Amino acid sequence: MSRVKRGNVARKRRKKVLKAAEGFIGSTSKLFRTANQRLLRAGVYSYNDRAKRKSEMRKLWISRTNAMVRKHGWTYSEFMNALNINSSVLNRKTLSQLSVLDPKAIAYINTQLSK
Repeated sequence: MSRVKRGNVARKRRKKVLKAAEGFIGSTSKLFRTANQRLLRAGVYSYNDRAKRKSEMRKLWISRTNAMVRKHGWTYSEFMNALNINSSVLNRKTLSQLSVLDPKAIAYINTQLSK
């Protein structure tokens, strides 16, 4: 078998890893082996945190809607129950945006639900 010189390929791979690790502190941005380990770990964190971000956003939407609904004399659970009974198509994200951008719309929804 002929000899394969991998200098070019290996160097490109290492440079790619070190480029991705820019901004890491200390040896984790300078040494290939530690940089590679930190990048693998960072990938795991980013994968897990994408799911966490979804639940955190849902919590934010609920707390925003709750704050606005309480101004009108409802609790959040009563309000959501009334929406479900009336077969509303508004989801939590939309309700949150309405409560921040257009409080009059939430007041209108409250008047419609209380009838």
